[in-house]
Amino acid sequence: MKKLLIALASALALFGSLAFAETEHTTQSLEHAKAAITHGEAGHAPVLVEHAQTSLTHAEAAEKAEHNPHTAEAITHLKQAIEHGKLGHADVGTTHAKEAVKHLELALPKK
Repeated sequence: MKKLLIALASALALFGSLAFAETEHTTQSLEHAKAAITHGEAGHAPVLVEHAQTSLTHAEAAEKAEHNPHTAEAITHLKQAIEHGKLGHADVGTTHAKEAVKHLELALPKK
């Protein structure tokens, strides 16, 4: 009985830490995506790219921890934001960053 309880507690701790990792990465991704929007709206395409890349790194880590269709969609938009930002298209990059933010917000657990 003790072994079963220990195994159950270990499993809960593991899955709880994975869920925390996913939420933490999603939160970090969201913060950087919002920063990308701020800089994109100011016409700072290179800085938009920096924040979108950091956001993408966190979104991919969240997706690796646990698949979420909204995180996957945010990743698609972040890649587009980076691509357009590298071309100097801050306006289009900002549009994709805004779409990423919408999906990242939907990926976060409801409070």
